[in-house]
Amino acid sequence: MKILLIGPSECGKTALANFLSDTTETIGADYSPSQGVRILEFESHNLSNGNKNSACEVELWDCAGDFKFESCWSALMKDSNGVVIVFNPDVRRHLKEIETWYSTFIFSQGLQEAQCLLIAHHKPGSGADTTRPPLAPQLNKLPLIHSNLEEEPEDVRQEFHKYLGNVMRMLSEKQEREEMSIIT
Repeated sequence: MKILLIGPSECGKTALANFLSDTTETIGADYSPSQGVRILEFESHNLSNGNKNSACEVELWDCAGDFKFESCWSALMKDSNGVVIVFNPDVRRHLKEIETWYSTFIFSQGLQEAQCLLIAHHKPGSGADTTRPPLAPQLNKLPLIHSNLEEEPEDVRQEFHKYLGNVMRMLSEKQEREEMSIIT
């Protein structure tokens, strides 16, 4: 399963990607912008897929938030199964910028709401305001979780696993429909 982790520069995508993939335990390390994309591969267990629990291989694509990489975006989107938009709700320009990320990565691909997730990522020491930030109408339709890796890291991991289960269920249902259309 290919999941894109996108959003503005310096919003915490890499820290989240490292945490969610168990790549590193370092939270709050010095900022170093991603160049293009980093692909983290891991197996996710105990995903709720309808009435059964499953495991799946996940490719988490940690995409750079700098618009200088915009020419690569169509290649990144190819064969993606889901998109997670990360932003820092304390940075006003992020609230506007994620509209561009939405229209480019979600709307243009025709992804369903269940294939998308918004993560309002709170930087360490910022104090987490967990109210829903003022977002554009199309973004208000998407599921949103608040992330604070210092205070509630396992809640973030649990919500991400729930999201992966939703994406996996959608992919299974799509495959079943395709198989039935071939049979009939």
